[in-house]
Amino acid sequence: MSVASRTASAGSTGRSSASRRKLAINRLRERAVIDDAAIHRFLDRHELPIVEGTRCTFVAWVEADAVYLRHRVVGLPGDLPLRRIEGTDLWYVVVEIPPESRVEYQFEIRRGEHWERFNDPRNPRIARSPVGDSSVCHGAGYEVPDWAIHDPDARPGELVELEIRSQALRRTARVSVYLPARFGTAAKYPLLVVHDGGDFLEYASARTVLDNLIHRLDMAETVVAFTHPGNRLDEYPNSAAHARFVTAELVPHMETDFPLVGHPSGRALMGSSFGAIASLSTAVRSPDTYGSLLLQSGSFLFTDIGAAHGGGPAFDPVVKFVNRYRARPTRVAERVFISCGIYEPLIVQNRSMLATFGETGMELNYVESRDGHNWESWRDRLRDGLSWIYPGAQKFVYE
Repeated sequence: MSVASRTASAGSTGRSSASRRKLAINRLRERAVIDDAAIHRFLDRHELPIVEGTRCTFVAWVEADAVYLRHRVVGLPGDLPLRRIEGTDLWYVVVEIPPESRVEYQFEIRRGEHWERFNDPRNPRIARSPVGDSSVCHGAGYEVPDWAIHDPDARPGELVELEIRSQALRRTARVSVYLPARFGTAAKYPLLVVHDGGDFLEYASARTVLDNLIHRLDMAETVVAFTHPGNRLDEYPNSAAHARFVTAELVPHMETDFPLVGHPSGRALMGSSFGAIASLSTAVRSPDTYGSLLLQSGSFLFTDIGAAHGGGPAFDPVVKFVNRYRARPTRVAERVFISCGIYEPLIVQNRSMLATFGETGMELNYVESRDGHNWESWRDRLRDGLSWIYPGAQKFVYE
């Protein structure tokens, strides 16, 4: 069943069940007396946020002059004010969130002229990222994929740390190399180069995902080079130096040190956001080198008229690159996997690129999710992408 079909089916169920019962927050408001003891009992009985069908109730018990729900969900107002239940310090807002959604959020409060922003103290679900943590709301039907959770039956692969002196980047490049559990020199392995590799390992459970997918035969045994950028805002947006490092230095180094396939069909580039731009621009400069691209929430900003793109100066080289590629699309790989969250601003640009990639004759696989621009969203799409570009025996059985 497709993502859209699953969402539509779950949505119908959620709406019908929610319409048959009164929201928990309304039952609390109807009490004759709401004292601290009643609030304690209410909060102890409910997991926060309270998910009832498609309605999610965000609750904050805090002394403040105003409370707001802060999020980055395209389609919802940016500043969602919470209402205070009269006579209490309990604040709430009810938000319609479709089934299988995943939403990251924080609370922001105002006391006089003082503002403070923080995670939901009564929600244990936390999403980590390089720029800070956020609380997470799981819509009805969403579950963390089991293949992203440690499986004691899955034999762990090994991480080997390399340092490569790069003339192209004029620095020593650190690379964390993943070797599958049954790695041996008698076999030949495909290679996957991952941009922002340290973040994928730290925030997207990449090592656990690889262990599980390979163990379950969803993905072929693969050697993975997790790269660590210097200044990614300089190296990733269409950088000739970065492309030279990957194609002329990193890949040859890997093929010398490890038993790799050594053919375009066994080489793939992967990245999210700016890392997707780095993957695509590297492949554009070496169109006969890579067989597959895995691009997640690519920062495919472009302009059709005028120069304004809304991304700030850091995106100027990205826009120039994407504009040129859209004007003259080229076949740079055999297969391209693309994923994007429908709650992120880049969804329009990612959808727009499908026709551009399609013009080249490259085989496309596109997946959307009810999520935003974040590491757990990218984690949740890894099986879709990795099992497609490097399918394992189990994948072949079900195809």
